[in-house]
Amino acid sequence: MGNESKPNESKPEEPEVRVVDRRWWARADQEAGSDEAGARKPTYVEALEQQISEQAAQLQTSLTDRRKSLEEFEQAKARIRREVARDVERARRAVLAELLDVVDNLDRAIASAQAPATPLLRGVELVRDQLLSKLEAFGATRMAALGKPFDARYHEAVTMSIVDDPTQDGTVVAVLKEGFAIGDDILRPASVVVGKLDGQS
Repeated sequence: MGNESKPNESKPEEPEVRVVDRRWWARADQEAGSDEAGARKPTYVEALEQQISEQAAQLQTSLTDRRKSLEEFEQAKARIRREVARDVERARRAVLAELLDVVDNLDRAIASAQAPATPLLRGVELVRDQLLSKLEAFGATRMAALGKPFDARYHEAVTMSIVDDPTQDGTVVAVLKEGFAIGDDILRPASVVVGKLDGQS
């Protein structure tokens, strides 16, 4: 039987393959005893890692400084905007206050006009009304004072007038100059005459 293998015959041996791992961390594991000293990184790697750590710290510091500078810049911009807005508002109110003198003069001209009404008087009234409309467009409105109790926040007492009616005591009985306000802020208090009950000291 030629197909039967002989018991003493053996398969040819395969050549042994040896793998050498040149990675430093792998080589450290292969060294005898797994000595920790052999697992240490090379000096140049430690130096590079130290440089990276230092650069990262510097970068973080720079980012922090930049963020702080941006915050300070935004705060300065907001402060300048507020200051400019206040200056503009002060200038606007100063101009409006100057225009109130023109309104006063027109009111005086209308009050001193003789009856009957003339076209000239009507023209002056139209100019006064137009000016009041423009002032109102800028937020300046007249404050009603006549017949109101005297209030130093809104009225400036020029003089007092003796009255017989107890209900007029301490109230505004005449308005010499109209008062104006912008919202809740007083642009100009009204110049008024305050009633005083006869016989009071």
